[in-house]
Amino acid sequence: MDLVKESGEFTLKRVVQLKIPIGVDLLQAIEEGLAKHGIDSAVILGGVGALRKAVFRNVRVMPPDFQVTDNERLYLVVEKPLELVSLTGWVARRREDERPEVHAHFSASYVEGDTVRTVGGHLTPGTETLVKVVVTLGVFEETQWARVDQPHGQWDLDLK
Repeated sequence: MDLVKESGEFTLKRVVQLKIPIGVDLLQAIEEGLAKHGIDSAVILGGVGALRKAVFRNVRVMPPDFQVTDNERLYLVVEKPLELVSLTGWVARRREDERPEVHAHFSASYVEGDTVRTVGGHLTPGTETLVKVVVTLGVFEETQWARVDQPHGQWDLDLK
């Protein structure tokens, strides 16, 4: 069977935690932490804390050519206190400009009436912290992952 396209084994060099203060853009803070610690290849092990605003990005409809634009996306904005329930993803160096890129998904819960709602999607600019957020990164020993652009605007993660 060929169900796994590619795999690799990696060694973690270190674990870095970022404590992110109140009222900042979560994605922007993660990117600043990467620069501060010289990280260009990592896995997001988790995140915990509270948010004052969350912007979730999801695919509403997948086009046949997989060329997703904002026309096929749904952006859900929730502006109220939220609990960051999960944060996961990766950091990979972009082949064309060598900059690290964050690809993260998150879920958060909030109260609506007497009901707790939980939603999730891509971590998108505009997601703001409340109280504090701690993000934990597993940094690879050497640059391992690279994002490689494919024809027709698609991309792939090179695990070499």
